[in-house]
Amino acid sequence: MAGITVEELVGDEEDRLKLRLISGEEGLGRKITISDINRPGLALAGYFDYFAWERIQVVGRTEMEYLKGLPENIWTKNLERLCSYDIPCFIIARDLDEPSLFRQITIKSRVPLLKSPLATTKLISDLSVYLDEKFAPRTSMHGVLVDVFGIGMLLLGKSGIGKSECALELVERGHRLVADDVVEIKLIAGKVLMGNKSPLIGHHMEIRGLGIINVRDLFGIRSIRERKHIEVAVLLEEWDSSMEPDRLGLDEETHEILGVSIPKVTIPVRPGRSIAVIVEAAAINHRSKLLGLNAPVEFSKRLLERIQGE
Repeated sequence: MAGITVEELVGDEEDRLKLRLISGEEGLGRKITISDINRPGLALAGYFDYFAWERIQVVGRTEMEYLKGLPENIWTKNLERLCSYDIPCFIIARDLDEPSLFRQITIKSRVPLLKSPLATTKLISDLSVYLDEKFAPRTSMHGVLVDVFGIGMLLLGKSGIGKSECALELVERGHRLVADDVVEIKLIAGKVLMGNKSPLIGHHMEIRGLGIINVRDLFGIRSIRERKHIEVAVLLEEWDSSMEPDRLGLDEETHEILGVSIPKVTIPVRPGRSIAVIVEAAAINHRSKLLGLNAPVEFSKRLLERIQGE
């Protein structure tokens, strides 16, 4: 079954969520398979219809105070039944103190009991973001990802076309490299394509005739990014006299990744053309369109009005 273990959750997010294990080490191998989170107030009250046992169970101040107000024999019975399900773990927010029997029952049931100093709402929010990223659909592509004027530009094209050289010139012009050669892509919230560098390659880049270089060491920390939202695909193609590129830019192409379509710009590559400058212009043009400014449409409209006037 796909997912992550409770042990991975504690290890990965020790800094962000400040999770620490209180008891239940034997259950650290339990699987977390969905990103949804449950607050088990109704279950602690004895209502188990539609109980979402497969989710992480977050206990906040409301649940804890309610539990302490119940007769001990009632809530212990309900908690024992709750722990009979194969729940991943409990997380107690705000570092709240739990009754000693609460810990004893989780130990007996081998259910990990975690605590975090974060407020319940903050804990659930950060935990949801983390799990969404962990379970996000993902793929990897051969290409180069650069941040140009704040726009994530994914450079595509066959090997040797000049993607890395273009990215190097963009970095030299003040833009930032995210990934070279291999771009790892996650689909966040069903609509955002987030590109990351490969852990193995990092911010290294292969330049033919020069070899492997480390962009961060050569250009400084401001020349790189760890990840970036991919907004435009740029396809580099060798110039061919038979090509018939769109001269006005009215035919907007798209490129699909993980079921999400993003704008695509095709740039013919030939000696003497500054591809980096064209990529910069494509980034600025995309930003202009986001602001409602579309030069090809405006030009076509003016041209049509002129023809009709004559």
